[in-house]
Amino acid sequence: MTDMKRLIRLMQALEEQLVVCIRCGMCQAVCPLYNQTGREADVARGKLAMLDGILADMFDDPQGVIERLNRCLLCGSCAANCPSRVRVLEIFIKARAILTGYQGLSPLKKLILRGMLARPRVTDQLVEWGAQLQTIGIRPANEAAGTSCARFMSPLLSDRHFKPLASEPFHKRTPSLNTASVSGKPKVTFFTGCLIDKIYPDIAQASIDVLHYHGVGVHIPEDEGCCGIPALSSGDTATFDKLLRHNVRKLVSEKTDYLLTACATCTSVIKEIWPVMAGDDDPTLKKTVKTLSAKTMDINQFLVSEVGLREIKTDNEHDSAKVTYHDPCHLKKTQGVFEQPRAVLRSTASYELVEMQDADTCCGMGGSFNLQYYQISSAIGTLKRDNIAATGCSVVATGCPACMMQIADALSQAKDKIAVKHPIELYAEMIKKR
Repeated sequence: MTDMKRLIRLMQALEEQLVVCIRCGMCQAVCPLYNQTGREADVARGKLAMLDGILADMFDDPQGVIERLNRCLLCGSCAANCPSRVRVLEIFIKARAILTGYQGLSPLKKLILRGMLARPRVTDQLVEWGAQLQTIGIRPANEAAGTSCARFMSPLLSDRHFKPLASEPFHKRTPSLNTASVSGKPKVTFFTGCLIDKIYPDIAQASIDVLHYHGVGVHIPEDEGCCGIPALSSGDTATFDKLLRHNVRKLVSEKTDYLLTACATCTSVIKEIWPVMAGDDDPTLKKTVKTLSAKTMDINQFLVSEVGLREIKTDNEHDSAKVTYHDPCHLKKTQGVFEQPRAVLRSTASYELVEMQDADTCCGMGGSFNLQYYQISSAIGTLKRDNIAATGCSVVATGCPACMMQIADALSQAKDKIAVKHPIELYAEMIKKR
């Protein structure tokens, strides 16, 4: 009964939001998927028209509607360019939740989402086993990009060049942390996120090193879980609710001034999605989530606006390398954060920042979109690769680990000798060299 009541509330919210769209087509001009396919059904306007036209009887063909909704990168380009301020991402997430709540999850998704993702310790253990066994089936592909590829034919890995699992995830290096701040400096809770923990642990370590360098106290709770976006992307609100409650308990266990992440998607989900999707049936949880949302910040933004950067000079400044920057959609378009990561890069004297063309266009990752529609995702990624390579850089930086994976794949496929880094890694690197 509770689930049905929630579906009804989601349906009502959806109806109220759909009427805002005036079908102007401004989303068409910025949609990376439409740019590849030219299909009206792939652009936000087409999907909104579909939902508006069949909302009353959308359950006649739920699978068909889900398939059309799944053909979306959830990049937010449409929402950022919408003159009517239609909350497109929220609408699509709620629509997926409604349809999945009615139809149910496939056995495979149920196993992955509810059997693994909803149980952080189970996920951690399975990924650790995977890291130990992965060398059997993969081989190095591109040293500069840090990628590997499959040794054998694989339906999942196919022709991908991918970043392998870290031999030691960050939560093994640092199960928890609670350090005091220097007098007058803030204390923060750091939310690691799945990809950083399991694939890019050096980003987490760099974040901690930089925060300590600036005298900031750091709290990392033990046994953090996923932010929940994979579950929401599949319409699985049950798994999302479980992860939300789990993480909230962990994150409020220590009183701190800010909640930081080095992952653009995690930041966006905590700030924008958690307050919207937290159930109205638990006012206490709703209030706590809103409080967490209000103090959540990207680490680049925090360093620039709350702490203040220090220009880091080294003995080898004359040997500066070129670095370019890709704007993650969930950082610039959703949160308006784009100058701060560049300021971080400019403060590192060993790097010369060179802007690429269309730095803020989507790289084509889109999480599960990349798994379902790899050919389209790869084609969008190739456009990003071309713009990166044209700068003549030796490093491309970005504030999203998912974007890092996508860009590394594209660069590796093209045999480019370009490293893919997070801005905070380059800043930490300079601190060590000073």
